[in-house]
Formats: sequence, structure tokens, C-alpha cells
Amino acid sequence: MMKLNKILHLVLPCLLCWTIASGQLNKTWIVDTDKPVAAIQSTMWGVFFEDINFGADGGIYAELVKNRSFEFSSPLMGWTVKQKKFREGTVVVQNRQDAHTANPRYISVNVQQAAKGDLVLINDGFRGMGVKKDMRYFFSLLYNQPVTAQIHLHVSLIDSTGNVLGDTIFIPALKDGNWHKQSASFLSHATCPKAKLSIDFVGDGYIGLDMVSLFPSDTWKGRPGGMRADMVQMLADLKPGFIRFPGGCIVEGRDLNNRYQWKKTIGPVEERQLIMNRWNVEFAHRSAPDYFQTFGLGFYEYFQLAEDIGASPLPILNCGMACQFNSAEVADMHQLDAYVQDALDLIEFANGDTTTTWGKVRASMGHPASFHLKMMGIGNENWGPQYLERLDVFTKAIKNKYPYIKLVNSSGTDPEGERFDFLNTALRKRNADLIDEHYYRRPEWFFANTGRYDHYPRNGSKVFAGEYAAHVNNATGPQGKSNWLAALAEAAFMTGMERNADVVQMASYAPLFAHAEGWQWAPDLIWTNNLSIYGTPSYYVQKLFSNNKGSKLLSINSSIGGTQESDSLYASAVMDTVSGELILKMVNASARKQDCNFIIQGIGKCKDGKLTVLQSGDLKTTNSFEQPFNLSPKESIISLQKKGLQYTAPPYSLSVMRIKYTRGS
Repeated sequence: MMKLNKILHLVLPCLLCWTIASGQLNKTWIVDTDKPVAAIQSTMWGVFFEDINFGADGGIYAELVKNRSFEFSSPLMGWTVKQKKFREGTVVVQNRQDAHTANPRYISVNVQQAAKGDLVLINDGFRGMGVKKDMRYFFSLLYNQPVTAQIHLHVSLIDSTGNVLGDTIFIPALKDGNWHKQSASFLSHATCPKAKLSIDFVGDGYIGLDMVSLFPSDTWKGRPGGMRADMVQMLADLKPGFIRFPGGCIVEGRDLNNRYQWKKTIGPVEERQLIMNRWNVEFAHRSAPDYFQTFGLGFYEYFQLAEDIGASPLPILNCGMACQFNSAEVADMHQLDAYVQDALDLIEFANGDTTTTWGKVRASMGHPASFHLKMMGIGNENWGPQYLERLDVFTKAIKNKYPYIKLVNSSGTDPEGERFDFLNTALRKRNADLIDEHYYRRPEWFFANTGRYDHYPRNGSKVFAGEYAAHVNNATGPQGKSNWLAALAEAAFMTGMERNADVVQMASYAPLFAHAEGWQWAPDLIWTNNLSIYGTPSYYVQKLFSNNKGSKLLSINSSIGGTQESDSLYASAVMDTVSGELILKMVNASARKQDCNFIIQGIGKCKDGKLTVLQSGDLKTTNSFEQPFNLSPKESIISLQKKGLQYTAPPYSLSVMRIKYTRGS
């Protein structure tokens, strides 16, 4: 084998010259399997979740009732009260602020000999309720009723014309003036994308209502009050190494009162304190006055989701700074202790045994085992000396108590400029574990920066590409949706990140989800409506990289100019030591097919491999609800020659080749 390698090293230069001069092949790539460059982290490719574009409430959190606890800024937002004969005081919003600070409001209903149709409450849902034929739905509420009351509820799902899709009679079981939770279920006999929940009050007397809820039975893993299964499945199919949550800008909040506070998102759902989602008012042209965070999807559920899909959890915490684009409010340094304690308590909540204060809380929610938290982000897109000052306090406290926790530090909002340079320099001097870089740029930037990390320091701080997406147009306009040009640019850039896996140890696209009628940003990875879901071209790029991550990085050098752009070709190589496969990724960003020759050093016999190609001749190609797989990967078999592979890369394509190999001559 050693003799063969020496011969190859002598012959290859001549071979390459002949190849180029003859015009037989445009490009030759040498892949060396003998000396892996670095280990590829299990966290290399992950997902970033933020409750933007109705990604949580109205999205992955499967609750169908909007404003179920009457805590929106307008207490009856999302609800319509219909009375045949108006009577003052029939429906009243009550506030018990002193007794129930987390969930103070409820409604009281007083009726006198009401018949069906006399008083009806109708909930619109989140742009309607997606209802499926033959699906069971679980209705529940908190109620109080005095012993003298004689009221029952006729609960139904109705379509836009009032036709009943499914219904049940709800009879309160207890009449003692105290609050009780009760549920009922019923089947839908039709599919409807825009159903509504109708509650008829029949009888005589008083009843108080709170936490009015409706969930489908087909939640992820069948969990009551759980997540929308098709959306979770799209994440699971990515096989992500990590999931970053809960954001994003919502971590910061428009001001500190609006920041994300994880302790208010755990425990019984009726005790979780709702806040306005900062994306409610962020874009005047995409106003969303009904966008709030109920925290039915809270930190416990995020940890559980990470565990379900085999991803490492990466929570991001507020560092005592609100969004610097909004209020730029900061907590005084002497007020920072509470913020730091939240970080320490979160680690205990995730990892502490059941005898600890917060480990006991986790166990009481149904998970006595550790969530195996290993990393945490301090701040999101924060910048300036005030960030470093606060970061130092967090870092010292966390590392002193939990030295094994890796900390993600912000490098601001942009991948270059004074802010970035200031933070990148300062954080590297501090030997930060991971520096979070964000880049939302046009496709041209991604093509031009495939070699961004080629000359980064190989030692010291590592890079987390925490948010990135190629924006073909205005990101907040409908024309900004991900198309094949954006995805192809991202794929080229990802080969550069993968070739530098000793520097870039984590990466995640953003934003993740968008509701077709509730989005604020357009270049999202996955689109949903009330019944359907599809992945964009960028989704399939992410999936191909993440599903073909490998475990060892290999050097790959081209006959023209090393590993950066040459003839609009971009490539990376890894090996999967578990499956015994060599994995080659090739992006052809040109309008013509290109012949490529891969010379593979250091392995013995190669078998035929699997070829997966994502390709379209039209850079404007997109997917849609009508054509969800318009652009999606196609698989075939690829044949190898001895010690190499000749491959013709189609125009505008991402190709992934998995090749079984054996060691030896």
C-alpha cells in the first residue's frame, strides 16, 4: 500500500496535467482517506427554533383554540359572542390579578332558561382550525359552577356555513364553586381547513370558564396536549445533531419585560404566564395583533423534543439585555444576579438529580432522568462592551459550578464590520467555547464566501453558524421565499463549512417554520398551513448534509486552485467510520454539466455507491403545498472505477455520493 501511494504521488501531477490539457475532464479532485483532518462533531448540523411566523402557537404546538385563557391584550380576541336576545352581563371577563398573577382572567357566563342557540361562544382558531375526517378531538376546560346551576355545554366543530363537523355534550361533573378541569372527546366526520369551535350554553345559572382547549388526537407520540406530528417528523427526518431554542430575538424581547423567562414556561400549562410575542408588532406591513406566547410549548417540552429526535439541547438565555434594535434596555450590573441564577437553575433543571430543587421539578413533570444538557447560549445577537461585561459575569458563575457546560457567545448581527471584529477579537482573547456567527445575505455572498473559514485559527474558539439563509429578495416580502438559487448558494457555503469542520462545529439554518397565513419572514425552511406541510429547496439541502454528516473530515484538493470555487464547482469529503462509507458532496453552480474525476487515496476495494441528486435547471424553482416535492432529491446507483470515480455533475445541482469501501490494497 505504501508503494502504491508513492507511485500515485509521482504519477498524479502528470495525470492532472494530461487531464486538463486534453480537455477530457474539467476537474480532478484528490481525496485522501489515509489521514483524516479532524473529527466531525455530532452537533455539526442542527436546527434553530424560534416562535416566529406562528411557528409555536398556531404551529408546532397543536392547540387549536386561540386565546384559550382570555389573556390576550383584548381578552375576547379570537372569540365571538352570539346572543339571540341581548342581555347585559351575560358574558363578563373577570380579573383575579392578586390571586392568580400568571393567569388572572376568566369569563363568567350567566344564562336564564337558555336553549340551544340562545348564547354561543365561537373561537376562530389560528387562521381557522384544521380538522380531519375521522380524527378524534379532545376538548377540555377549567370551570367553576355553584350547586344551584343547571348548565351544560353543546360543544361542536363547525365549518364556514355553520355545518356541524363533530360534536359532544359537556356536562360539568362538580358543582361546588371551586375550579375543576374536565374533558370530553368526539370524532369529526369531515375534513375542513377553516373550522371553528362553537360552545352553546344550555340551561340556567352561572358558570366560570378558563383554559378552553381543543387538541387533535394525532399529536407527536400521541401525547395529550402535545405537538403537531407532521411538523416534528420533518425535524426528525433531518436527523439534527442539536436543536437551538427558544430563539432568536424573542430571547431578548423588545424590552426586558418582554424577554423570555424559562421558569414561567414550565409546570401546569394553566400556571404559565402568557406574554406578547415580540413579532406581534415588529413589522407594520405584516401586523399580527393576535400573536402571543402561551408557553404550552415551554422549556420542558423543548428538552423533550430534543430527546425525541436525538438532538442535543441548546437553550439560549437572556443576558440582561433586551433587543438593541428595539429598546436597547439593559439590566444594571447589580441586578444581574437574578439572570445568572436563572442560568444556573436551568442546568439543574435539565441535569440535576431528583433530590435537587429544580431536578425535582423536572421529575414532577414526568422526566426523572437527566436531559443531558452540555451547552448553553448566553445572549442572542447582542454586541458592544456592555455585552462583554455581562458575559464575563455569566461565564465565571457557570464555569465555576458547571465547568463541563460549553457556552455559546454572540458575535452580533453580522458576519463582518466593526461590531463583528470587536467581538470576535475580544471573545477569542477570552478563549470562548463557541462564537455564534449569523449571516443573512444574498446568494452571491454565500458563493463568494465558501472559503471564509479556510484561514481561521485552527486552535482556540470554535464557530457556531447559528443563523444563516440566502435571501434572494426582501426577506419580509412573499417574493423572498427560498428557491433553488438560494438553496444552491447555501449548499456551496455548507461545503466550505464542512471542509473546515475543525473550526465550524455547529450550524443551523433560520428561520425554521412559517404558517402560510401568519408569516413575518419569507425564506423559511418549512411551510405549513392548518392541514399540510412542505419543505423548501433549502430544507432538502439541509437534509442531505445532515443525513450524510460522516464522522471524519477528509482533505480534498482540486487540480485547479485547491478547494475553493473553480468553474463554479464546490466539494467536500467525509467518511463514516461506522458504516464504512466515503461521502462526497459536489455542488455544480454553473448552467452546464461538468465532468469530474475523483481520485481516492488510501482505501482498498470500493463497491458501487448510492448517488443522491438535488437538481433543477431553473434557479427560480420552488416547492408549494400543491407541489411539495417539485424539487426534491432523487436516488440512483453510481459505479466506480478502480481507485476513483468519474462523475458528470448536472447543471445547477447538489450531488451526494456514498461509497462503500474496505481498507487494504
